[in-house]
Amino acid sequence: MYQSQAVIGITNADKDLPFEQCIWPADALHTIPDWVYTSKAVYDREIDKFFLGESWNFVALEAEIPATGDYKRGYVGATPVVIARAEDGTISVFENRCAHRGAEFCRHNQGNAKEFVCPYHQWSYDLKGNLQGIPFKRGVDKVGGMPPSFRNEDHGLRQLRVATRNGLVFATYSDRTPPLEEYLTPEIVEQLDSTFPGKKLKVLGYYRNELPCNWKMYHENLKDPYHATLLHSFLVVFGLAVAGVKALIYADTEHGRHGFMGSRKTKEKYASVSDDNKSQMRSFHDHLKLRDERFLDFVEEFDSPWSAIMMTIWPNMIVQRELNTLGVRQIIPNGPNSMIMQWTMFGYEDDTPEMTRHRLRQGNLMGPGGFLGVEDNEALKFVQEGMRRSTTDTNVIQLDAGQTGTTRGFISESCIRSMYAYYREVMGIPVAEATA
Repeated sequence: MYQSQAVIGITNADKDLPFEQCIWPADALHTIPDWVYTSKAVYDREIDKFFLGESWNFVALEAEIPATGDYKRGYVGATPVVIARAEDGTISVFENRCAHRGAEFCRHNQGNAKEFVCPYHQWSYDLKGNLQGIPFKRGVDKVGGMPPSFRNEDHGLRQLRVATRNGLVFATYSDRTPPLEEYLTPEIVEQLDSTFPGKKLKVLGYYRNELPCNWKMYHENLKDPYHATLLHSFLVVFGLAVAGVKALIYADTEHGRHGFMGSRKTKEKYASVSDDNKSQMRSFHDHLKLRDERFLDFVEEFDSPWSAIMMTIWPNMIVQRELNTLGVRQIIPNGPNSMIMQWTMFGYEDDTPEMTRHRLRQGNLMGPGGFLGVEDNEALKFVQEGMRRSTTDTNVIQLDAGQTGTTRGFISESCIRSMYAYYREVMGIPVAEATA
């Protein structure tokens, strides 16, 4: 029976609650309230607790800044930063904000420079973010200028801690963030190293797009095997992810914040699906064939049991290895109802021209218009619109009820439950008491 808004007691104002009014439903394991995705106050606290807190944020590949003076604009959360390689070979990450009047001084996405100069008043900084020079520092004809007590070394750019591993560059605002390998956990490091084994990387190209959804939805989507065989026709028909294939949906045992979805492609070019399973999957179409079947070729080159791994590293990194196409994605939060996705596609420096073409060919799976990416983007948009505009207020996550963490089953939401247990703890969100 239809219930009116007045009977339900929910209004759209509940989607933008002040943080102090945010209380998780009593069945915390199996529900997610809408304000997690729509409240500006919740979003602001997430930025402070995760992106600016005790987290390592992915910011670049070393291959993007190989030489002295090379730099790249980037983000930690929504905060603009610059990643630069200094004369001594070290990598620095500092805020893209002039210490004088706050101008975002670095305007090019990538380049090479001997220094950074603010366009407003020409304050200049070295490749580590230290203040070098100020025009008319002592005034003109001894009139005006900075006071005698002003010291350049006290007014450099805000610098972040930096850690690297096998060509990946991470940064953190916090002095309390543990060492990178400890933060990632040994199991995640092992899988990460299968894609980044220490070989020199070669950047193949970029995508960038805006998704009208909350940034956490992208983490959920890659901890959600349930949708893979239902939404993605390509994955199912061509045997990349079919219910019953060898698979593992992993959540790190310490926190549940990181994870990966690993699967092994079927040996056949086209999947064999039982009639019973076909009846459950509207995305399966027997008649779909590829004109160029090289697209599905998998060259064994990784120390891994998986032909595909989609890894989430909290809070902002996705590692994609689908067959032989390789990429990293960086989540840039853009308010509670929007996020920017920066995609970097890469190969290895010692790849043959044939392998590079193969990676680029398979790269059509990914990106904003990829065979898989376009479907995820649309689905996440629909979810955000539904939650933002509706008068009901709760998401249900009861698949594989009661289970948390790692699973080998596709019909499960256990890894999402683990992620939100960690989320509630760090955010300090109380859970409602159960009623009799």
